[in-house]
Parts: sequence; C-alpha cells; structure tokens
Amino acid sequence: MKLVLIRHGESVWNKENKFTGWTDVELSEKGILEAKLAGKILKENNLVFDLAYTSVLKRAIHTLDYILDAMNLNIPVVKDYHLNERHYGALQGLNKEEMRQKYGEEQVHIWRRSVDVRPPALDYNDKRYPGNDPLYKDLSEKDLPLTESLADTIKRTSEYYEKEIKQRLLENKNILVVAHGNSLRALIKHIESLSDEEVVSLEIGTGVPYIYEFDNNLNIIDKKILGEDN
Repeated sequence: MKLVLIRHGESVWNKENKFTGWTDVELSEKGILEAKLAGKILKENNLVFDLAYTSVLKRAIHTLDYILDAMNLNIPVVKDYHLNERHYGALQGLNKEEMRQKYGEEQVHIWRRSVDVRPPALDYNDKRYPGNDPLYKDLSEKDLPLTESLADTIKRTSEYYEKEIKQRLLENKNILVVAHGNSLRALIKHIESLSDEEVVSLEIGTGVPYIYEFDNNLNIIDKKILGEDN
C-alpha cells in the first residue's frame, strides 16, 4: 500500500510571511503552479490513488483539486478538520518578522518550533476563534482550539490517522493526503516514530510529495521524496 503526503502549495499568507493557522486563505500564483507540478510529478511516476484526504481549509482543498486534475483522476475525497494546520492562536494574521522584532527571535522560535509551548490564546469573542466561523458550526467547543502547541496538533492528527486513514490502508487502498506543514509534520512523526527533536527540525516543502510504501502490517518498506529540487 502507498501513502503520499503533500503540503499545500504556497498560500498568499505564506508569501506575506504571516502566521496562518486555521485562517482560510487562498493559494498564491506560485502555490497554484506548485500544486499542478505535484500532480504532474505523481502522474509521471505512475501513482494512482483510491482515496484522498484533506483539511477543510481551501488552500489544501484547492491544492488537491489541482493535483487530481493534473492526474486526470476522479476519486472520493474526505475533508476533515483533524488535518487542519496547527492553530496559532492570537498570532494568526500577524507578520512573523514583526513578531520577531517585538518579542525577540528566541520567543518566536519557541512559539513556532517547540513541541509543548502554545502561542498566546484567542478569547471566545475574537473573530478568529473557530467557533465564530460557520465552517465549524457542527463541532463542539472542546474540538475548537483557542491556540495549539505542536503536541496538540500531533495528538489531533495522529488520532485521526489511527481511526480513519490507517484503516483504509489496511484495506489495501493507496491514499493521498494533502494537508499543512504542521499536520503533515505530526503525521510523519507518528508514522516514522520520530523523536521530539527530530520532528521540530523537519522541514516540509510546499507541493513536495512524500511517498511511503507499506507491507501488509504497515511497516515502512520504502520512502521517497519526489521533486524536492523543483
């Protein structure tokens, strides 16, 4: 069985160097090209999928759309908030460089790259709180973060992998997951049993396919990263 993980193409807030998190922003022009190229690379490598998963955020959904279009592939798609990016709390929408100037390089690095530290939280009245977004109207308050550490994201994403994605792999399905830098970092940590130190230093390029091949017991028998230099 094969599992392919791809981070969405560059978003407009990636380009503007802003903390994005659960903010629902569009792909940049470069991001669209990255998504199309990812689909082309997958097709050239003769990869075929039975099922795809993505988050509920349009930068990931649209990346998946471009990939499937480039592959001329029509398969079922599951959209789930468990694959959303890490929620950056009150940092969302703020420029990373401006935050470095205000709080210092070390503090911003801790917010971005530590495992257990959460950024400053939103309050419930903030328009950025997911409970104020119709996209999450069917979720309970306990499922809607005010902020998240990487550990929170790892828990959310790995639980979903065990409950849903892993079960489909065990049905011998080839699966494509298009998500976000931190949700994919969390998945890779879980799949490869990485340490905390290894996961915080893991960099995942936009539009780059990570390909895992498993045996029947879901042991990794091959791993490839395609098109990393493109």
